[in-house]
Amino acid sequence: MSTLGCIAVCWRVERGDGVAIGLTTHDRDILVDGLVHRAAPGMTPSAIERSAGLEADTMDVGGALSSAGIAEADLLAGRWDGARVRLFAVDWETGATIAALGEGRIGAVELGEDGFTAELAGASAALARPVVEETSAECRAELGDRRCRVAMGGRRRFARVLSVVERVVTLDTAEPAAGGYAGGRLRWFGGSNGGLEQAVDASAGRQVTLRGPPPFAVAPGTLVEVIEGCDKSLATCAGRFGNAANFRGEPHLPGIDLLTRYPGG
Repeated sequence: MSTLGCIAVCWRVERGDGVAIGLTTHDRDILVDGLVHRAAPGMTPSAIERSAGLEADTMDVGGALSSAGIAEADLLAGRWDGARVRLFAVDWETGATIAALGEGRIGAVELGEDGFTAELAGASAALARPVVEETSAECRAELGDRRCRVAMGGRRRFARVLSVVERVVTLDTAEPAAGGYAGGRLRWFGGSNGGLEQAVDASAGRQVTLRGPPPFAVAPGTLVEVIEGCDKSLATCAGRFGNAANFRGEPHLPGIDLLTRYPGG
């Protein structure tokens, strides 16, 4: 049999938490590079456009929701956001790769009655990002990154959940400082939300207010990691972190409201 008659399309999807799955349009499973690519005839890629220019390469992948592969609950919870996808053609008899068709990361995901559609953005999509930062009164660095340089070793704490009411999570330990967790992150280490991470809007004592409610129900005693945050102001940077030398903002630079100011205003 000729190779052209044995071509199947496969893709490997790797989530940020390390989970990897393989899927193929063939009617039976195919072993490729040690990973079993499960038969998923309902998964169909759109036309793939590749160019030698600087335009961003994108494509869509549609498919039926499956509890064994990509479940609706996991999509809604954000487990697949930013997952790395590699699309390629193989010889379904031998599992040998014939051609690399593209790779990228999952962007916008749309759910419908019959399944889902995920947009894949290629590496050249990064060229659409701004190359020069705009000035801002607030710090443009993230707490603990290579520009901020604040040591985060003592600013991550494990705690147990006592209760959850909508977006408010009550922990068994209090925050280290007033509003210390505001702007930070909360990571779930147990229960149905295990592996997910959520942004923290505000904190007071033992209560942490998340940006959105947990995707799944939370049982008392669930283990979480709470990471301190920063409101990105110069006062907080200098007073709370003693890090004014690494502040990445221009709080004293006149803004666009300069022309509207008047004496006594």
